[in-house]
Amino acid sequence: MINYDDRIELLKLIGNTIEKDTACWAFGGNAMMFYGYKDETKDIDLLFEEEKERAEFIRAIEKLGFAETSTFKIYVPEKLRDKHKPLMYCRHDIRFDLFVRKVFKTLISPRMKENIYALHEFRGEHNLQVNVLRKEHIILLKAVTERQNDFDDIRTIVEKEKKLDWQYIIDEAIWQHKHGDSWILFDVEKMLKELRQYTFIESKYMKQLHKKQV
Repeated sequence: MINYDDRIELLKLIGNTIEKDTACWAFGGNAMMFYGYKDETKDIDLLFEEEKERAEFIRAIEKLGFAETSTFKIYVPEKLRDKHKPLMYCRHDIRFDLFVRKVFKTLISPRMKENIYALHEFRGEHNLQVNVLRKEHIILLKAVTERQNDFDDIRTIVEKEKKLDWQYIIDEAIWQHKHGDSWILFDVEKMLKELRQYTFIESKYMKQLHKKQV
C-alpha cells in the first residue's frame, strides 16, 4: 500500500529520473487519491498514449528499484488473455499497473482526454505530466478491470458523490462498444446490477445498455 504523500514523493522522483517528457492518465485508486476518496492504494494505475512513453516511465522506475512482476492472480483469466493487459512493476508493497492506449479493450477516448479532472506536473530536467481522469471514467474503468476491491472502490465513489452523471458513463460505454470494446456493455451492466443493491439507479440506463447489446 502507498499513501498520498508517499505517492507524490515517488512521482517527484520519477519526474527527476525520466530523460524525456512523458504524459499519462491516472485512473483507479491512484486517481481516487487525487480526489480525496481514499487515503492509500494497493496499486498505481497509469495509462499511456504511446508505447515509447511507457517505456521511458519503465526505464525510470527500474532505476528506482522496481522490477517487472506477473499479472497472474491480479486480473480475471479472460482479461489476462487480452493483448492490451498491463505491464506490472513492484518494489516492496508498491505496484504500478501500466497500460498503453487501452485498458484491455477500452480506448483512451476523446472525452477522456478533454474532460480531465486535474493535471499534475512533476518536473525535473524533463516533465512527467499526470492527467487525472474524471470520476465517471474512474468508475467505468474499474468496471472494466474487475480486480479485487474494484467494486468496493466504485461504491465509495458513488457514496461520496451525490451528482454522478450516469448518462455520461452510459454514453462513454456505448462509444467504446462502437469502437471495438466487446466487453464493456456487459461489464457496465454487471456493475449497475450490483450497485442497485446499494443505491438508486434509474432503469433507463439499463435499458440503453440492453438495446445496444441486441
